[in-house]
Amino acid sequence: MRIITIASEQKRRRSRSVREATIERLLFLAGIVGALSVALITVFLFASGLPAFANFGLGNFLFETRWSPTNGVYGTLALTAGTLSVTLTALVIGIPSGVACAVFLSEILPPKAARAFKFAIELLAGIPSVVYGFFGLIVVVPAVRMYILPIVRLWDPDAHTTGLSILSGAIILAVMILPTIVSLSENAISSVPEEYKEASLALGANKRQTIARVLIPAAKSGILASIILGMGRAVGETMAVLLITGNAAVMPKSLLDPVATLTGTIAMEMSYADTSHQQALFAVGVILFLIIMLLNAVAQTAAKRMGARRS
Repeated sequence: MRIITIASEQKRRRSRSVREATIERLLFLAGIVGALSVALITVFLFASGLPAFANFGLGNFLFETRWSPTNGVYGTLALTAGTLSVTLTALVIGIPSGVACAVFLSEILPPKAARAFKFAIELLAGIPSVVYGFFGLIVVVPAVRMYILPIVRLWDPDAHTTGLSILSGAIILAVMILPTIVSLSENAISSVPEEYKEASLALGANKRQTIARVLIPAAKSGILASIILGMGRAVGETMAVLLITGNAAVMPKSLLDPVATLTGTIAMEMSYADTSHQQALFAVGVILFLIIMLLNAVAQTAAKRMGARRS
């Protein structure tokens, strides 16, 4: 009987080891496929876009403000400025709101209510971007025209807007990046050891001081990561921004001006672009790719430095 039991146990171990080896190989294969996919996309993008820099001139392409494919003028400075202005304005709105919401969920609300609210916020990430765009077109754009414009005219009587503007796009983008910022920031704050909070309260700090001076600084690496990921989402957003920013390739002078973005320009013009125009759009994609790569590099560097300081 004992011999049978030992043989059965050995058989189960061999079966488990075979399953584990199979899973390891599948995971390795998935990693290889993912890495090759990124590499192939990168090679294709650069191979298609770099000729435009040579044909139109790198300086002209990057720093010319006019984007007029019908006249053979391809300058991306206005597109880059539009992308960055919408993104940065969205971050100005979204970062304080997201971090404050994360603090509220992790430290103020009761656990059951916090789970319900967090679930509702995470549902925002599942809404298609075109739905955000329609909402912005129907609600945010008229609100900017009806309520924000009269306030701006108090100090700038000549101000005007149709509502399709940087501000409208930034408001929608701020809502779209909230799930990323709130979820990751809340996880980072909740991961702070309980001893930190107890020590702060024992030294006489109140709850507000503990949150502001202990919990948030201790969780800043996770909060920074959430901000960088939210920024990447904002930079790469297409449909929602395309619908509500006006898609005008001009240098913005105020938050009420319409703009065109890098992603929106690619989406709008790729379907009818000829050879040179198509090369220019691929070059726009190269610029967008480099911006996102730079953001990822900044995020990793900042996270490593903060981790080194904590250790």
